Amino acid sequence: MTASVAFPPTRTAALERLADFLPRAGQQYAARRNYDLGPGQHAGVSTLSPYLRCRLITEAEVLQAVLARHSARTAEKFVQEVFWRTYWKGWLELRPGVWAQYQQDLRQQIDELQTQSGLRARWEAACTGQTGFACFDFWARELVETGYLHNHARMWFASIWIFTLELPWQLGADFFLRHLLDGDPASNTLGWRWVAGVQTIGKTYLARADNIAKYTEGRFRPTGLASTAVPRAATPVPAPRGLPAQDPGDLGLRTGVLLHADDLSPGFLLEQLSPVASAVVAPENGISPLMPAPHVAAFRAQAAEDACARWSGKLGVLSQPLADVAGVLDWARRENLQQIVTAYAPVGPVADVVAQVQKHPEAPPLVRLQRAFDAAAWPLATKGFFPFKKHIPALISRLG
Repeated sequence: MTASVAFPPTRTAALERLADFLPRAGQQYAARRNYDLGPGQHAGVSTLSPYLRCRLITEAEVLQAVLARHSARTAEKFVQEVFWRTYWKGWLELRPGVWAQYQQDLRQQIDELQTQSGLRARWEAACTGQTGFACFDFWARELVETGYLHNHARMWFASIWIFTLELPWQLGADFFLRHLLDGDPASNTLGWRWVAGVQTIGKTYLARADNIAKYTEGRFRPTGLASTAVPRAATPVPAPRGLPAQDPGDLGLRTGVLLHADDLSPGFLLEQLSPVASAVVAPENGISPLMPAPHVAAFRAQAAEDACARWSGKLGVLSQPLADVAGVLDWARRENLQQIVTAYAPVGPVADVVAQVQKHPEAPPLVRLQRAFDAAAWPLATKGFFPFKKHIPALISRLG
């Protein structure tokens, strides 16, 4: 099943998937969430992540729908999974240098692929699913074809990549980020760091044959996997920074709205703005030095088209998608904008473009508006998930 068939990139598809999952979001999810039964058989999980990644549907909407049907205790496991994504985003937003270090390391390792033939051969075999480990090769092909992997399979895959195939975790994180429809800098990078033992220092994740056999219900029982998982070298993590203060902007200025695939539910912006023009910025080439899979860019582009169509009556003059800073500046000049407003983009390619526009002397003032959900949750990600988890009941109470 191709990515476009498995995940139609519309809000309607997201809402239909949420409605289908709701009856299973309680005890059934808790009991079956770790089972990976293969493509088209992921009924134990919600498969909402590609839609949450682009916010065709928001975390708050999903939590409200689930908790309207199940008690907080019954749906505890699923609620925590939603908050894991929020926690990862907050953790990286407080420490953007971790993303910058990952990118620097990745560029170095891509250079090494050109000079170390053994490393390149192992990397190519892993990316094309030709390692000889049937489960790993299956997951590699599933990812490339569908843009999705079950979360448990992602952990097994990352562990085998790092500790059995002895490949750098950064190259694996890049492989995921170039192919996953739901891949984002926070959950993807930090998840790979955790498996490698550099997120929680010294704590690694080791894929075991019996665990794989149990949770694939016997589809796979690999032999020859690494029996130990020595933590990889780690650069010290910087102390958390403070998040920038919110600037509400000036509602009286001639305003353009800049949409992006980190948040395609612009209603919270448009309830207080009447933009004269809007545009989508889509710097997909910023996600990796290598070429992302076509289905990733296609999903996000079509998701953006869906958002623009739904909100067309409130977006003003809609421009063609913009690829970079120069495109944003040209658009602002063309529309005679006095101000640009955009949904706050977390650490990643969109945030990089936004930061460059903000610093450019020819750009109008650019205002980043943060959702109340993010503003409440992200500052709490100062330590590990378990201290963060204590705040979940209070964060839920803020949903209304």
